Amino acid sequence: MLVLAFDTATAAVTVALSEWAPGETPRLRAESKVVDRRRHAEVLAPAIGTVLGDARVSREELSAIAVGVGPGPYTGLRVGLVTARSLGAVLQIPVHGVCTLDALAWESKRTDPFVVATDARRKEVYWARYDSATVRTDGPSVGKPADAAVPGLPALGEGALLYPDVLKGETPALPSAAAIAELVVSRLSGGEGPDLLPPEPLYLRKPDAREPGPRKRVTPG
Repeated sequence: MLVLAFDTATAAVTVALSEWAPGETPRLRAESKVVDRRRHAEVLAPAIGTVLGDARVSREELSAIAVGVGPGPYTGLRVGLVTARSLGAVLQIPVHGVCTLDALAWESKRTDPFVVATDARRKEVYWARYDSATVRTDGPSVGKPADAAVPGLPALGEGALLYPDVLKGETPALPSAAAIAELVVSRLSGGEGPDLLPPEPLYLRKPDAREPGPRKRVTPG
């Protein structure tokens, strides 16, 4: 089974290809991570091509797509989800969504409680709380860093590192597509981990860009 995973919910465009067979540990075949907050659309497709090329795998050999569904900013998140759904439809393979905060939690391998917080801009963070790397207990939510903080608990993610006076920030800072692929494989094989999600965006708040309303009527003077 070959799983192509990617995430565009944060400043990173991360892509990975993982191979898995029942009873075996998933094997990472190739991976790419580019940190460029403003060029998700330009970076994702070439990164997917590079990962498949490095692994010497064609798109037609893929078994499933795994994609980070956020929460994250509207524009970047949309790039990954549209790409995932398009690939799934063309190749006629399943597309599995993963909460980006869950991917960061999974990568940490932690067994004690902690918080994950990513940058939501506007001096806010997207956050969730976990009992362990496999169990989410609260969130995802969006709010001020203080809303996410729990005294004494470490906080993972870029959002935590941005507000060290409020959150006890630790790495990983940005999500890994390899972790997304591992989480999907674990769940599909009956293993532990947060639930998989439909490939639909977790925005948590309305996009900044809005459709213009109707024009105001001008009354002749």
